[in-house]
Amino acid sequence: MTCWYEGPLAAFDTETTGVDVETDRIVSAAVVVQDAAGTRPRVSRWLVNPGVPVPAGATDVHGLTDEHLQLNGRWPAPVMLEIAETLAEQAAAGRPLVVMNAPFDLTLLDRELRRHRASSLDRWLDSAPLLVLDPRVLDKHLDRYRKGRRTLTDLCEHYGVELAGAHDAAADAQASLDVVRALGRRFAARLERLAPPELHDLQAVWHAAQARGLQAWFARSGSEESVDPAWPLRPDLPAAA
Repeated sequence: MTCWYEGPLAAFDTETTGVDVETDRIVSAAVVVQDAAGTRPRVSRWLVNPGVPVPAGATDVHGLTDEHLQLNGRWPAPVMLEIAETLAEQAAAGRPLVVMNAPFDLTLLDRELRRHRASSLDRWLDSAPLLVLDPRVLDKHLDRYRKGRRTLTDLCEHYGVELAGAHDAAADAQASLDVVRALGRRFAARLERLAPPELHDLQAVWHAAQARGLQAWFARSGSEESVDPAWPLRPDLPAAA
């Protein structure tokens, strides 16, 4: 029987105007679907004119300028609808969705749906929930004592995954998917008996524990920064931007 990490997987990634899920906007997104390890992926890409200026710092990361997005990007409302439909299709098919640092990308998409569609991500998932695989959460739990950073670039280097074109949504989505497959093989003894729904629920517990540990470290360091324990989607605020 094929283990889940060798079978069908999808991956989702975004590039944005910044790192605040409540106020920043999506400027590009991609969904990569792969039916089995080693097969040719199917890639859906979106380029968005966010309707707000793109800070220079964000452009330095992903290379997308205001001028380029105004000329080539689509309005957010139809794009957010298409992305939500695509993720709902993955959920309906029972295909696990790889999302690196899921609370960022999924929460940002949720806020964009609220902003432009008077909707929410949960409304698109009523009939079938997402089965999320977050390589950041998985790696931190399975190899918790390893020193160093755990960005996507770091994980690709650690697991021997090629990352061509970092900070391109499609390239990052594919790399995240490949990291999860490599991680699954490395920790097969601990993962192969877990079905994706079980693993989804466990990651929520693991992420909460990781958040508590990071919060304690901030407290010891004298930092007032707060860490949200919610995974894979942060709850909505009373008045989202």
